[in-house]
Amino acid sequence: MKKAIALIDGEHYPNVVREALEEVSRQFDVKAAVFAGGTEKIDLAVIGDPERNEYGIPVYFHDENAEEAFAQAIRDHAPEVIVDLSDEPVLGYWERFRYASQALAAGIRYQGSDFTLSPPTFHKLSRKPSLSIIGTGKRIGKTAVSGYVSRIVGEALSGKGYREGVVVIAMGRGGPLEPEVIEGRDKSIGVAELLSYSRQGKHAASDYFEDAVLSSVTTVGCRRCGGGLAGMPYVSNVEEGAAVAEELPADLLIFEGSGAALPPIDVNRAICVVGADQPLDYILGYMGTYRLLISDAVLMTMCEEPLASPEKIRELIAGIEEIKPGIEVVPTVLRPKPDGNIMGKRVAYFTTAQGKVVERIAAYIGTEFGCSVNFVSSQLSDRVKLRADLERLNVEETDVILTEIKAAAIDVVTEEADRRGIDVVFCDNVPVEVGGSGRLEPLLERLAEEAIADFSGKELG
Repeated sequence: MKKAIALIDGEHYPNVVREALEEVSRQFDVKAAVFAGGTEKIDLAVIGDPERNEYGIPVYFHDENAEEAFAQAIRDHAPEVIVDLSDEPVLGYWERFRYASQALAAGIRYQGSDFTLSPPTFHKLSRKPSLSIIGTGKRIGKTAVSGYVSRIVGEALSGKGYREGVVVIAMGRGGPLEPEVIEGRDKSIGVAELLSYSRQGKHAASDYFEDAVLSSVTTVGCRRCGGGLAGMPYVSNVEEGAAVAEELPADLLIFEGSGAALPPIDVNRAICVVGADQPLDYILGYMGTYRLLISDAVLMTMCEEPLASPEKIRELIAGIEEIKPGIEVVPTVLRPKPDGNIMGKRVAYFTTAQGKVVERIAAYIGTEFGCSVNFVSSQLSDRVKLRADLERLNVEETDVILTEIKAAAIDVVTEEADRRGIDVVFCDNVPVEVGGSGRLEPLLERLAEEAIADFSGKELG
């Protein structure tokens, strides 16, 4: 029988809970219970007194922090299953997901009367150290962060005598049927090549193309469909992609998540990207908690108004640190970086960014890169509106189209530019640390070194 721990509360009479525990014991080897709270139908003094314990098994109790009692019970018994016998009002939706996240982060199944949450299954690599970039949703800059991390880490490893660099394995909703290697290290991929891929029926704005083009790294493109509450894809070929990547020259493999879906790979270190513009619950609640618990650092994007107020950013940082004490959180904003010269040009800018921040970004492009941004479309992810924007674009007033490699950037925007004879420059988005403390690059370098050391069993000097 599988070992189990039960979650109980004081809103049920002890004899009722004991009956339920006896029922659970027919299926599992119940080692202990954790008291989650509630005082309506129980004397708390009884909980901590083995002589008066009415439950028939040891009960873990913490008068201030039930989650700590839960963590201690897990450490003591290493259960395979958590059985939730609690209920409202002790465990509401928010609280229940907190416990479930802790269980799944420890690799333990969490179940109740009408639900089961299973920890994702992670494939273990045997030949290469690895790092993952995961996220709490879509359109929070995860691919931009992955590209930035690959560049910073690649340069840092090169400076320390490593010679093979990094390989990025990206999975996407439009990825290839079979894992596909794109060699981007010699910057041989540009507009013509992406158009050629697109015309072959490939999603040439998929993340693995973006990483290869803008970060000049070798990438392995994979696909996935679906994403569970804890981020497990319903189907994917990432495991096959990992096998391909392990055969490539690389000092470190970087696995890039897709939306809130996780690469199903057991990595040595993980960075979680969160968007400060997301609802608080998406990050601090539900299965955002799980993603934070399995990560080693948090990179927060969109840390500017009107996307997020300073108060919200402070609340997010405090909440993240409460969930995982000691984790480093770095707030950033994303800023465009053209992959070509646009100085003195009249620019039409295409982006997935939304709202008032687009005006700020357009002004930044004009000032930082010495050009005039005369046209802006934020409809890259809406093909109908995007085509309408393109119809409004005046060729006579446009020297170059500057576009992110996202959504319909290739098969719609770049195709139209090619048809109308307009030059295209692709645009990266770079995380810029808020406050300028200089923590980000050293943090990324340290995580990469730790991943390599952890894989090889070596201690850092």
